[in-house]
Amino acid sequence: MRTEKEKMLAEDLYIANDEELGQDVKKSRRLSRLFNGTTEEQSDYRKVLLKELLGEVGEKYHIEPPFHCDYGQHISIGDHFYANFDCVILDVAKVSIGNNVMFGPKVALFTASHPIDPIVRISGLELGKQIKIGDNVWIGGNSTVNPGVTIGDNVVIGSGSVVTKDIPKNVVAAGNPCRVIRAIDENDKVYWENLQEEYWLESKKAKKELL
Repeated sequence: MRTEKEKMLAEDLYIANDEELGQDVKKSRRLSRLFNGTTEEQSDYRKVLLKELLGEVGEKYHIEPPFHCDYGQHISIGDHFYANFDCVILDVAKVSIGNNVMFGPKVALFTASHPIDPIVRISGLELGKQIKIGDNVWIGGNSTVNPGVTIGDNVVIGSGSVVTKDIPKNVVAAGNPCRVIRAIDENDKVYWENLQEEYWLESKKAKKELL
C-alpha cells in the first residue's frame, strides 16, 4: 500500500490532508518563515536555511525574500540561480531548475493541479505534474509556469506570460497562453557581444583615466 506522499510524487491522485505530508509542510513553513524574516546582512544564514529547505542547491544561488513553497524538498536548482522578490513554487511534484537561471519578480511555478470534475475535486483528491527548466533561462516578472511544463535551454520568457505548454530551446516566448515569438539566433549573439565589448572598453578607459 503506497503512502499519500508516494502517490503524490508519482504524479497520481492523492490526499493532501495526510500526517506525513502535514509534517513536511510544517517544516517548510518554519524554514520559509525564518528565511523571509532575515535581513540583507544575513546572507550566509539565508543560504543555510535554503539548503535545509530545498532538495538540491548548486553554487552561487540567491533568492530574494519573500519566497514561498509547498514542501521545498522537491525543488532542485543548479549553479548561479537568481530569483527576485515574491517567487512562489508549489512543489507537490518535482521542480528541476538548471544552471544560470534567472526569475523576475513574482514568478510562480505551479506543479499542483486538481480534477476538472467538481465532485471528484471537492472530495479532496488532487495531483501534481513536474516542471523542468533548462539551463540559461530567463523568466520575466509576473510569469506563471503551469503543471507539467518543460522549458528548454537558453529560453527567454516575456513578463506576464502564462506558460501552459512546453517551450523548445533557443527561443523568445511570451503571452497568455505563452507562445514562441521568434528564435534566438546569430544576430542576437553578435548584437549583444558587441554591446558587451563596448562596455568593457569603456570600463578599461575609465580605469586608466583614474590612474
